[in-house]
Amino acid sequence: MGLYDELADLPLRVEGVDLVRAERDTSSDFTRVTTTVELHGPDATGRGEDVTYDAAAHDAMDAGDYDVAGEYTMEEFSAAVGDADLFPAGDPEQQAARNYRRWAFESAALDLALRRADESLASALGRSYDPVRFVVSTRLGDPPTTDRIEALLLVHDDLAFKLDPTSAWDDALVADLAEMATVRILDLKGRYEGTEVDQPPDLDLYRRVAEAFPEAAIEDPALTDATEPFVDDVADRVSWDYPITGVESVEALPFEPNWLNVKPSRFGSVEALLDTIEYALERDITLYGGGQFELGVGRQHLHAVASLFYPDSPNDVAPGGYNDPEPSSDLPASPLAPPSDPSGLSWASPDANAPR
Repeated sequence: MGLYDELADLPLRVEGVDLVRAERDTSSDFTRVTTTVELHGPDATGRGEDVTYDAAAHDAMDAGDYDVAGEYTMEEFSAAVGDADLFPAGDPEQQAARNYRRWAFESAALDLALRRADESLASALGRSYDPVRFVVSTRLGDPPTTDRIEALLLVHDDLAFKLDPTSAWDDALVADLAEMATVRILDLKGRYEGTEVDQPPDLDLYRRVAEAFPEAAIEDPALTDATEPFVDDVADRVSWDYPITGVESVEALPFEPNWLNVKPSRFGSVEALLDTIEYALERDITLYGGGQFELGVGRQHLHAVASLFYPDSPNDVAPGGYNDPEPSSDLPASPLAPPSDPSGLSWASPDANAPR
């Protein structure tokens, strides 16, 4: 049996839906808005987080628009949500948001089904939770400086990082970063179009950071006539994130990958997520978790999945406090300890009561 087969027949009963909006300023100079979807059963509540980036799409949500009450298996609920219009107030700005919202409902349903069965994700899959190592993802400002890195290293001096190089990174800045910080992932953001974080192809930048951080994975390089020879040279270090939404998207990559970034919300469905994880593990592809500035239970769900399948990877799943403009001095260190009494899809780390 595959991983998803272990969950597909879990029964759940949904009696009502509530939506809980949250917002928080981030170190990336924007206010993050998310919505927690709460599915209420007769004796438990399941929660999932919608990480759609358009704040107006969250403001337009109304619990009355989501008639999902009924009795299902997990597979039946997934099919129903997959067929439903989850944006009745109007199409989202980004097509990816359809998967983000579907994931919120599906993860809430899985959380509810597991709780009703008195199971955790680990026990339902016959696995156990391991401590989760994490890296801290941050941008360096405009103009870029090492100030943010220095502030984070005051919290824990052994932190490792996922950084987003830009064309404004000159030789001096890169040399300073290489001297002071352990960088595990270089996110070149070469696959983004029409977003605030687009980074156009820049061969000089690619070479500069690849040489300065020889142990770092190189995520989402743009493939152009100019960059393809470079990408071929570092193919064993190349990782993919933005295009990964399921097995078909992995098979459509320009070459068989050694690395993949797993962001559960990108997949939309629990089945697509677990099928892709299983596909990658069978082929010895190194996986690591990715986050989307989750503010609530979504961050715990990232920890649960990483803990089961890739706990020792450079997981971009640091507790949410690391995204604050001014990180506090009492944030937990890596690795995060697994929960002593897990339930449902949640995975509580030592800072379980802190904003995530």
